[in-house]
Amino acid sequence: MRIGELADVVGVTTRTVRHYHHQGLLPEPERLANGYRTYALRHVVVLARIRRLTELGLGLAEVRDVLADEAGKDLTEVLEELDADLARQEAAIRERRVRLRALLEAEGGLPAEGPVSPELAELFAGMGDVSDSPMALRDREMLALLESTMAPEDRKELLATLRGALGSPEAMARAHAAYALLDELADAGVDDPRVAEAARVLADCLPVELLPEAEDGVPDSGGGFLGALYADFAPGQAEAIRQAMEIASRRRRS
Repeated sequence: MRIGELADVVGVTTRTVRHYHHQGLLPEPERLANGYRTYALRHVVVLARIRRLTELGLGLAEVRDVLADEAGKDLTEVLEELDADLARQEAAIRERRVRLRALLEAEGGLPAEGPVSPELAELFAGMGDVSDSPMALRDREMLALLESTMAPEDRKELLATLRGALGSPEAMARAHAAYALLDELADAGVDDPRVAEAARVLADCLPVELLPEAEDGVPDSGGGFLGALYADFAPGQAEAIRQAMEIASRRRRS
């Protein structure tokens, strides 16, 4: 039996047969004097078993365990592990579908920042229409980024802090006022007289729990994530944010 005939009998491609040879799953057949491989019935049996095992979801390493004479696992043990793994995948998929449904059914629809947690989507919805405020939109993008990169416990703490800081109409009004002042500084320098007022209003909005720790109590804006954040703003905006963090830090220490 030639390789094409073997592949046709089992229902795979000749490329698959060669791959199984390369992986050591299917024994190499004897070759005729002309160099052609000649397959026997045992090759059909082994190849058919490999196909059945892979269709069950086993990886090639697991198939090798089953096929090897000296395997440490028998077929029953491997299939039980596969069943447990599939159960975990099913549970994960159910959880993801619950989160997806919550996003699709959230009031106000899916936020422009893309998929975020239902909690953050609710917070965004409470901000109202901020499409005319570049600073508010940038703030939302930053919050979505932070949520996607944080550990689950840190993400939970972040959302709880934001809900506490922005959960009232008064707090949201202060945030909108700060956004408006920062938007006005889009073309301003660090010495613009409006910087101080923007910093004062913004400081009233900053949750002290979110301020980064520093040895002298004042966040360092020279490098790292904060440095990159400041570099993304106009000079006047960056200076207002820096001053606001200093004000909030002093309040935390007092």
